[in-house]
Amino acid sequence: MYNILVCDDELMIRKLIRKYAEFEGHSVDEAANGMEAVLKCRHNSYDIIVMDIMMPELDGFSACREIRQDSDVPIIMLSARGEEYDRINGFELGVDDYVVKPFSPKELMLRIEAIMKRSAKKQPAHEILEIEGLCADLTARTVTVDGVRVDMSPKEYDLFFYMIRNRNIALTREKLITEVWGYDFYGDDRTLDTHIKLLRKSLGKYSKLIVTLRGVGYRFD
Repeated sequence: MYNILVCDDELMIRKLIRKYAEFEGHSVDEAANGMEAVLKCRHNSYDIIVMDIMMPELDGFSACREIRQDSDVPIIMLSARGEEYDRINGFELGVDDYVVKPFSPKELMLRIEAIMKRSAKKQPAHEILEIEGLCADLTARTVTVDGVRVDMSPKEYDLFFYMIRNRNIALTREKLITEVWGYDFYGDDRTLDTHIKLLRKSLGKYSKLIVTLRGVGYRFD
């Protein structure tokens, strides 16, 4: 069963979706606006999000854009409007499906099931790296040190997992910045250095696995 986040400023819509979702055996969390949804996504893990477009605080498109910076969780957009522009804008942001209000709750549940089945087919093999007491579950995005869960920022996870997937390879600073932050990153090398420092602190005694290559960059051994 799935953990669903329902984001809509209309209480009755949230209650209606919750009723049908829980009847199907799913668990449901709620957000009354886009800002609340973004904050919940930063602290919780969801299997799928049902998001309204027109909301106070932060609209659905803006919330989706924020969530997509750190997560590829499937998103279904809800809207009382059916304009082609909304659909195109949503799909360009990475929305998985689009439902126009008023909608059938049963149809929404079927769409959720269809999206989750497609997502499951795209999931890669479970990736886990274990080195002594360090365990990095790349699929679940979790890291434990001597059995204790380590909390990292999304970018720390991205940086660490990229280095793991390219272990024993010398990674230049430019390569790391491009692959982890993107081609349109306007920061400087200090951003990378700061995240390496935070990452080493999170790894404790296993920080030695991240090797500094003077004048080049870093390597994960």
